[in-house]
Amino acid sequence: MSIKLTASRVFRFVSLILLYGAFSISVLEAAERQVDAGQALQDSVDQAKPGDVLRLSKGHFQGPVLISKPLSLIGQAGTVIEGTGQGSVIEITAPDVRIEGMTIRGSGLDLPKMNSAVLVRQTGERAIIIANRLEENLFGVYLHGAAGSLVKDNIIVGRANMRMSEAGNGVSIWNAPGAQIIGNDIRYGRDGIFVTTSKKNVFKNNRFEDLRFAIHYMYTNDSQVIGNLSRNNHIGWAIMYSNKLDIRDNVSLQDRDHGLMLNFANSSTITNNVVRNGKKKCVFIYNANKNMIAQNVFEGCPIGIHFTAGSANNQFLKNAFINNRTQVKYVGTRLLDWGENGAGNYWSDNPAFDLDGDGIADRPYRPNGAMDQILWRYPQAKILSNSPAVKLIRWAQERFPSILPGGVVDTSPLMAPPKTVLKIEQKRGAK
Repeated sequence: MSIKLTASRVFRFVSLILLYGAFSISVLEAAERQVDAGQALQDSVDQAKPGDVLRLSKGHFQGPVLISKPLSLIGQAGTVIEGTGQGSVIEITAPDVRIEGMTIRGSGLDLPKMNSAVLVRQTGERAIIIANRLEENLFGVYLHGAAGSLVKDNIIVGRANMRMSEAGNGVSIWNAPGAQIIGNDIRYGRDGIFVTTSKKNVFKNNRFEDLRFAIHYMYTNDSQVIGNLSRNNHIGWAIMYSNKLDIRDNVSLQDRDHGLMLNFANSSTITNNVVRNGKKKCVFIYNANKNMIAQNVFEGCPIGIHFTAGSANNQFLKNAFINNRTQVKYVGTRLLDWGENGAGNYWSDNPAFDLDGDGIADRPYRPNGAMDQILWRYPQAKILSNSPAVKLIRWAQERFPSILPGGVVDTSPLMAPPKTVLKIEQKRGAK
């Protein structure tokens, strides 16, 4: 078989050879270069070749720095890049850039311009930001379209001297598919991780404290939230307008409003999580549908789960509701069975018997009655909570189940927390 060589084919072939040759020469010329404190860091970056590793000595380097070629900035204990209080300290516009092992501080305070310790533009795919300390910046790391990037093992301390609503986030992500945020310690600012309009992201083993939301999802699908710790934030995991998420092995401790909030979040699995000692609600579910909520621990909150606004087709199986003042708050008329297929949930306030010893209580458990519905709809009626009339209504409900309202019923309540839940508790004992 003969191949006809046209001028255009020859031109493309020669172009590929030249391009490959140029790339090979560039890679061969890449080298490690030492940069001492006091040297102009931007000049060193500009003079570096693609693929170079710039090793920064101890001491201060002046920002801002623009990185427009693939290279690595590697610091050590005592390496500081100091911004001027204007713009971002480091801005990355090239792919395959690595920032490691240094302190970065002193960004500007312009929210619309995304002033950050490290701002990675859309052309900065596969950026690696690892083992740094980011402090006194508006945003810590901003992945603005930088797909496939990794932010790992950083300490990010936001601006504690600003109003929370005016501060930036520890890590912000916009349209960065495949980005991974792993093992970071984030404190102060607005949200620990804020992600919008993205997919296939992984947020794993991060720690959050003194923030509005530990993790805030908006319009992000097919992603994972695994093994994170939220403590003393307003909300632990705020999941909004997002679908097909895997939320597991997370811990929320003493968060002010909710440990977990699902708002227009659908078709997700929420498993093996612990929410404990929240100040208002362990879980708040608003118009969220088709979610599997299983093998979680919800403990010590004024309300275990509050769900409303048409939330439907959610499954609640093998969870442990322990010592919540109100285990479930549901203001609705539909009957919802949380004891499907003989595997319900554990309720610490269920005074039940198990005469046949199968681990399932002999009677269904109903967390709310008619009087609860009245008190939620008409809060002023709380002054009658201990009146003879209210006691009579509660007595009548127990004796005549036909007058019970719609709402949650667990037809297979467990007599003890599931073994999987006990393992969760043992695993998180140190936390």
